Amino acid sequence: MTAALAESPRPEAPQPGFYARRLAGRTAQLPGAVLAPMAGYSDAPMRQLSAEAGALWTVSEMISSRGLVLGNEDEDLIIGKPYPGEQHRVVQLFGADPDILAEASRRAAEWFDAAAIDLNMGCPVPKIRGKGGACLLQTPEVAYELISAMRAAVPLDVSAKIRLGFDTNRAVEVAQGLEAAGVSLITVHGRTSAQRYTGEADWEAIAEVAASVRVPVVGSGDVLSAQQARERLRAGVAAVMIGRGAVGQPWIFTELSQPGFTPPSTAQRAATALRHTRLNAQWYGEWRGLKQMRKVLPRYLDGAASPESELRDALVRLETLPQAEALLAPLAGEGPGAGVHA
Repeated sequence: MTAALAESPRPEAPQPGFYARRLAGRTAQLPGAVLAPMAGYSDAPMRQLSAEAGALWTVSEMISSRGLVLGNEDEDLIIGKPYPGEQHRVVQLFGADPDILAEASRRAAEWFDAAAIDLNMGCPVPKIRGKGGACLLQTPEVAYELISAMRAAVPLDVSAKIRLGFDTNRAVEVAQGLEAAGVSLITVHGRTSAQRYTGEADWEAIAEVAASVRVPVVGSGDVLSAQQARERLRAGVAAVMIGRGAVGQPWIFTELSQPGFTPPSTAQRAATALRHTRLNAQWYGEWRGLKQMRKVLPRYLDGAASPESELRDALVRLETLPQAEALLAPLAGEGPGAGVHA
């Protein structure tokens, strides 16, 4: 295991009703938003920055239930492990066997201090076909059994993240079945699995789901700005989930959750990018942490790191933390050698 952030006491075990509590303070003016689960992105450093910026909650990268139960995974699994003091983090699992998912839910709650457990019913990646994800939309009755088993296994809220359907829209039917099975919340991405990420998310279809069930519905798909998030709330959803729109701009959560928001300056963007880089190096180790940041750093600097710029070229080739500091510290207004530790 590579270096992780410093140890700290575990937070108290969360009680049932997590989603209701987190949604209770939402207002039309300050609605807040949720950080989406994104493989290779919504790791501990990104979750930390998003939580600090005001995300209602964050969701982990999806974790294989079979890997947790039958593989060699333990509480040191880095995609499940919380950063010290982490709260309001939902652990997302995928799988298709009720007994295995029940045990994986227990382990996720115990090992990873999960605030709630989410079942992935939306991942369209072909390699997990037959193992869960969007395939469950073809056999929703299986998904209802999975939810029931997970609920019986843990004293936490259990939710599900779905798409509109596998190749046709069955979202209302599936959502109502999930509600009957006992979910506390449903997240709906406004595309079918067959669409993958092409076309536009159908927020009218998401609105139909929100109107058809009593549990809170979170809408997801093509939310790239705070203005878009506010517009999407008109669909009647309890909250909006943001994925790509939060990469390189965690302050999108601040804009939606705190009054008096002022867009960050270039120096503030660079400072946040540098902090993210340092957190990544500390969490993963320098080489792996810097390699992962290559795809994120240009998005922090927007026009300053346009595709044709020398800065962007340097950022996507970073190999060491000193190289990153040499590029970003001057933009952030740091002196030579200042703040070299996260």
